[in-house]
Amino acid sequence: MADIADDLLKEKNPAPLDEDDIALLKTYGLGPYANPIKKTEKDIKEMAKKVNDLCGIKESDTGLAVPSQWDLVSDKQMMQEEQPLQVARCTKIINANTDDSKYVINVKQIAKFVVGLGEKVSPTDIEEGMRVGVDRNKYQIQIPLPPKIDPSVTMMTVEEKPDVTYNDIGGCKEQIEKMREVVELPMLHPEKFVKLGIDPPKGVLCYGPPGTGKTLLARAVANRTDACFIRVIGSELVQKYVGEGARMVRELFQMARSKKACIVFFDEVDAIGGARFDDGLGGDNEVQRTMLEIVNQLDGFDARGNIKVLMATNRPDTLDPALLRPGRLDRKVEFGLPDLESRTQIFKIHTRTMNTERDIRFELLARLCPNSTGADIRSVCTEAGMYAIRARRKTVTEKDFLEAVNKVIKGYQKFSATPKYMVYN
Repeated sequence: MADIADDLLKEKNPAPLDEDDIALLKTYGLGPYANPIKKTEKDIKEMAKKVNDLCGIKESDTGLAVPSQWDLVSDKQMMQEEQPLQVARCTKIINANTDDSKYVINVKQIAKFVVGLGEKVSPTDIEEGMRVGVDRNKYQIQIPLPPKIDPSVTMMTVEEKPDVTYNDIGGCKEQIEKMREVVELPMLHPEKFVKLGIDPPKGVLCYGPPGTGKTLLARAVANRTDACFIRVIGSELVQKYVGEGARMVRELFQMARSKKACIVFFDEVDAIGGARFDDGLGGDNEVQRTMLEIVNQLDGFDARGNIKVLMATNRPDTLDPALLRPGRLDRKVEFGLPDLESRTQIFKIHTRTMNTERDIRFELLARLCPNSTGADIRSVCTEAGMYAIRARRKTVTEKDFLEAVNKVIKGYQKFSATPKYMVYN
């Protein structure tokens, strides 16, 4: 150990000593070095303190200043001095892209002003027609604001993907193919349409008797595509006040245009898409205004963009001809009553998760359900399960299915909507 201490002393340009070296020197009675080392340590601490004082912020995990440097009183005063901003709309930009550009803003119910920009905003942030926040003194633009969209319209977006796939839809093979051609093909292979020089179909009307899978297919489309899916029920757009429904439609398509790709699904569109007529009382005028706004958004002055529109109804005869014309709704897909093979397939789909006996003759059951829809067959399967529960059995037998067919198909025949639809059709 003494040899190491001698080596440290003999070095002409000694390196900075660490704590172990200092302890070693003290151990072997090298007193003369003790005072200079202490003095140097003291100088280093003072210099570090000066650096911290000049920086004002201590290096820490949170990035906050040392508590001793906090000035809460002045911070509170500064927060109180920050005035709330007013919402205005920038209607015009004068001398755009220059240093002395000015902005015409319209503060609602007050006046129009020609103003400049605040310190925290750059000219590239502001566009014509944008909502902005302005201060109350000079009305300078302090912050750009997002477009105003009604919360009820924002809530129409389907966030979670439905759990329905194309395999869960029985007897609609042709309809699924037509729907995929319109919705999926233009999104996955747009170059095919560019090469041919045609625009892909932009709208589909699904029509047919209740319970044939129109809404179910829309849910499967929402599951398959990564595009934003917006679901609107026709009656949601019927509002109390004049112009409210049309405004909601405008905001709906404005939100859809802001997305990369979007599918808008109007369910029960006959609630707002009915043919125009005058009842002399003006009762349906508001509904017709809403429908005319949809007509305009589908194919009006503004380009629709990458928005696909799906509509579903079981009363196609009541819809307005302007809504149905090609260019707005290019494809009309009929969801008819399933045939024997399709009914057998629907029975198999609904009994996949059921605890049933082996070798149930689904084709026989399908023969016993003529002119029935997919919803009727699902009801038969549920009713068969209820018979098994009533008899305290853990499996569903073929007899349960036969009794369920007798009850649902024959007993509830007077409630079926299919014959009424056939009259309209």
